Amino acid sequence: MNALIDISKVTLETKRLFLRIFQKDDVEDFYEYAKVPGVGESASWPHHESIEDSKRVLESFIKEKRTFALVDKKTNRVIGSIGIDSYKESLFPELQSLMGRELGCVLSKAYWGQGLMPEAIKRVIEYLFTEVKLDFIVYSHAKINLQSQRVCEKNGFRLIQEFYAKYWTGQMVLSKLYILYYEEWKKNEEL
Repeated sequence: MNALIDISKVTLETKRLFLRIFQKDDVEDFYEYAKVPGVGESASWPHHESIEDSKRVLESFIKEKRTFALVDKKTNRVIGSIGIDSYKESLFPELQSLMGRELGCVLSKAYWGQGLMPEAIKRVIEYLFTEVKLDFIVYSHAKINLQSQRVCEKNGFRLIQEFYAKYWTGQMVLSKLYILYYEEWKKNEEL
């Protein structure tokens, strides 16, 4: 079952990042990375063609209260996001008695390859398991998105299936679905 999420009063911190709710004045930073071809597409959405595109998405992030802005501590600029999305409950009938969510993320191309997303996801997982008290978290990505695969591997997610997902282009894309249970996470954290 999808847990209720409201991160409007939550701020998390890692060694190099602050994670907080998006604010209206983040629109220029958001557009700066969302307009770059390949960034949105790696997360299954089209790159933004105008700042108006970014404003619309940003307004939904603020309204829905479930997407963290990733803020670089050095520059104080927003460089990415992590959404705590609803998962498709119909895919997991065996999990109806458990509380869960699905993560989705994107990072500015200028910051790829620095280990920032695994660092941020690790902190969000900790928050979701210790504060929100989720039982599990799922994560999916296009099979060709090796960066997301590495994020999953580094954070202990277990591959459970490959499937075809319909992307914004209308194209069916081979994707991977992972799960991380609280008990597995806790056991790994204790090692």
